[in-house]
This record gives sequence, structure tokens and C-alpha cells, in this order.
Amino acid sequence: MTKERLYLYDTTLRDGQQTQGVQFSTAEKVQIAQALDSLGLDYIEGGWPGANPTDSAFFEDAPKTSACMTAFGMTKRAGRSAENDDVLAAVMNAGTPAVCLVGKSHDYHVTQALGVTLEENTENVRASVAHIVAQGREALFDAEHFFDGYKDNPGYAVEVCRAALDAGARWVVLCDTNGGALPAEVGRIVSEVIAAGLPGDRLGIHTHNDTENAVASSLAAVDAGARQIQGTLNGLGERCGNANLTALIPTLMLKEPYASRYEIGVKPEALAGLTRISRMLDDILNRVPSKQSAYVGASAFAHKAGLHASAILKDPTTYEHIDPARVGNARIIPMSNQAGQSNLRKRLTDAGLSVEAGDPALGRILERIKLREAEGYSYDTAQASFELLARDELGQLPEFFEVKRYKVTVERRKNKYNKMVSLSEAVVVVKVDGEKKLSVSESLDESGSDRGPVNALAKALAKDLGQYSQILSDMRLVDFKVRITQGGTEAVTRVIIDSEDGQGRRWSTVGVSANIIDASFEALLDAIQWKLVSDCAPQSAAAE
Repeated sequence: MTKERLYLYDTTLRDGQQTQGVQFSTAEKVQIAQALDSLGLDYIEGGWPGANPTDSAFFEDAPKTSACMTAFGMTKRAGRSAENDDVLAAVMNAGTPAVCLVGKSHDYHVTQALGVTLEENTENVRASVAHIVAQGREALFDAEHFFDGYKDNPGYAVEVCRAALDAGARWVVLCDTNGGALPAEVGRIVSEVIAAGLPGDRLGIHTHNDTENAVASSLAAVDAGARQIQGTLNGLGERCGNANLTALIPTLMLKEPYASRYEIGVKPEALAGLTRISRMLDDILNRVPSKQSAYVGASAFAHKAGLHASAILKDPTTYEHIDPARVGNARIIPMSNQAGQSNLRKRLTDAGLSVEAGDPALGRILERIKLREAEGYSYDTAQASFELLARDELGQLPEFFEVKRYKVTVERRKNKYNKMVSLSEAVVVVKVDGEKKLSVSESLDESGSDRGPVNALAKALAKDLGQYSQILSDMRLVDFKVRITQGGTEAVTRVIIDSEDGQGRRWSTVGVSANIIDASFEALLDAIQWKLVSDCAPQSAAAE
């Protein structure tokens, strides 16, 4: 059976940049474009040349890609020709092989927002697309507000799209700009548009996620006959985001009927890099990846309940809809007070700790976890702290150093510019290699900004740990989460620290105390301890 071709169009660099708080540099746009190209996408929309300096600079030195690099702009304005429209000229001057223009397809927006007649708008669309085609470029037309426009005036919405196709557009993309259309009506309207004479193999779909239906609506459009899908990496986009390609791509490749019926440009080996690329984007944005993201989230294949974990050990398909390795992800068996011995043994095995079924240590570890979680600890998200607890109970936790005492001070004062600034200073005394060492560190970074008391503690603690300092040199704290676990006078603070090292490993540790600094220091100690266990334990065992 010959598969039909679906085309994937990425708009992360343009529509994704509309996300609140997101602003790519030119270098970051190049890096993301290269990552997207490695996936095997068909189109990469680089931005709107002329709209801002970053996008203009990107197109001046855009990377060479197998994907069709596309510049985005808008149709010509009324009262001037396409050849003499300076905004359209800036888009054409980017020199990309494809150009995507957005235009109105909702009659209300034409008369009220643009203030022109319906006939003028249709002609603007036709003339703009014809101008692109005449220049030897591939033309795409984004029919803005199409679904709302179709519901109000189906005849005019189709008329605008037909004008673009007749002028030579390769694709007409039906846009759910406000994100309010539901999958059933998207499917119905796309079917009606095709029945009206617009061929499905020249129709695309562009959805927003304002009802959490962007992926479902995109699939509904494919079911109805559309053959191009627009989306963004990690679902970036204005308001609630766009259709998420990290969910769409594996669904198209691994789920029926799509896997058997359609072919996309992404190969299985590229799919295996999807999780890495997703997290690379979050790293560029300095954001913590969403653990609940489908396919690529850290919790996408996490099995917390003891019953689930027991079944997973026998057959992963009992509670997993795909093999996580196919998208570059991994299975996690978290530890919590809901855990049974199946969870525990699997997690111990993953940590390189072999414990036989029925070993009394298993019961002791579970009991210790449950008691500590009653105190406010959470080993569900702090896997590294769990491993250290288990090693301690099994007598397999080396003692690399001992903290004798620590002190932190926070000072608020005026600087030489008469501006109030804060400064944190930490003193840590440790015993390592049989010798006491005292280290002092401030919290100022390279720019002179205060990074806080926990940063000062981390720097002081790692400053002089003898033979272990070099091992810790590539370790850094990447996230810090605080939660008050009880109320009133008995309130305690839980701190979760995420750490990362030069090998790309990422681990989480937990600390609990009535004092936030003390809780932070406990989590920090665990983070350092786990790093040393991971890098030194085999050598230490061999030395013994």
C-alpha cells in the first residue's frame, strides 16, 4: 500500500517567538533551525524579515537546510501594487525559496480591521501570491481567522482561499487564529472546503491551543483531507501556544491509522532525538521542561503506583503506549509512599544496586521512605536523594567528607551609587581526607549581582573538598523549587534542587527543614554526594 505524503511546517522561530517571555537571539534562531532540520521537517519558517532586527539578521546569514526555508509576511496593502509595497518587498528580499503570506479570510476583519471592501481584500491576496510566483518562489497563504470566518460567511472565506490557489499558491493554510474551534468542527469544515473544490493536497492546517485541542484539531484536519500541518516545537506560541510538533510527530509515526496511511519526512533515527531537541529548546529559553509533556516529558513514562511498576517489570506494554526509547525518552520508576517492593527493586537496579527479592533491607528502605515523606520529604521527584537513602540503608554509601558547621549571612546595604543592594556570604567547615578545611564564599556572580545565600553555600562547600573538588568542577545548579508543606506554627519547608554536570546528567535532590536555608543546604549536600557517588564509588570500592 502506497502511503500518502504529509508535510510538516515548523513556525517555532516566528509564531513560537510570540510566546510571552520568549525572545530568540539570531544565534539561537540558527541553532534551533539546525536542530529542526535534523528532524527532517519540510518547511522552517525563519521569521518576518523587516519586522525586527533579529529576524532580518537571521535571513542575512540563514543556515543551509534540507528543509525549505520560508520567510513570513503579509499580503500587500490596499491602494498600492505588489511590486511597490515596501513591507512585501522586505519579505521578498530575504531570498528564501518559499514565502508565506498572511491575509484576512474573515469578512468582519476585512471590513472592520482593514477597512476595505471584500473585493479589495480578495484582490490583495490574489495579486500578492501572483507576485511571489512570478519571482520564482513557492507561495503559501495563511488564511487568518479562517474557521471563524467560515462560520460567519463560508462563501467569502472559500473565495479568498480559491483566489490564492488560482494565483499559484502551493499551499493554502486554514488558520484557527483564535484557537476556539473544536476538532469535530475543524474536521467538518475542512471536509466542506474540499467538497467546494479546494484540493486537500494543497490545504494546510494551523491551530492554536486555547482549548487544549490544537493537536487533536490538526489530526482532525488530516483525517478530513488536509496534507500540511503547521506547528511549533514544545507547543510555543501566542497565548496558549500552537499545535505541538513534539506530540504530533510521534503520533503520526507511531499511531494508527496515521502510521500505516501516511509518510512524513522524519525518519525513525531522527525521531529518537526528539526528546533531546525538545529539552535543548527549553535550555535555550532557560525554562524547566514540562514533566507532563506527552512523549518527551520526564514523567511521560514514569510509573509511580506499585501495581503499575509490578506489571511493567513483567511487560512494559501493560502501562506504556509506546517504547520510550523510540522518542529518545526513558522509563522512570519513582519512589514514594505509594511504592511497593516491585518499584523499589526496579529503582535499585537502575541505580546499580542489586537486592534479592525478600531481602529485609527492602522493607527497611520502604519504611524509612514512608516516615520521611510523612515529615515532608518527596522522593517521587528527588530520585538522587532516594538513591542515597537506599545506599545508606544497605551500607553502601561512602563518606567522602563531613560537614562540621556552616554559617550564612545576608547583608543589605547601599553601594557607592547610593543604591540598596544585597550580599550573601557563607562559611563552611568540612572534614575531608582527615583534615578540617574552612571555606568562605560570597554570592556575587561575574557581573557583580547577588545570586543569593544558597549560591554562596554551594560555592563555599565546593571550594575546597580536597581530591573531590575537581570532580565537582563541572556541576551546576539549574533549578531550585521551594514549597511550604504544612501550615501554621508547624510549617516546614521542602526544597528541591535540580543539578546538571558536563556529562549531560541531570538529577534532583530534596531537603526539608523549618528553616529554608537549612533545607536548601541538605538538598545541596545530597546533590554533591550523588555526583561523588556516581563518579567515585567504583574507584572507592576497588580501593577497599
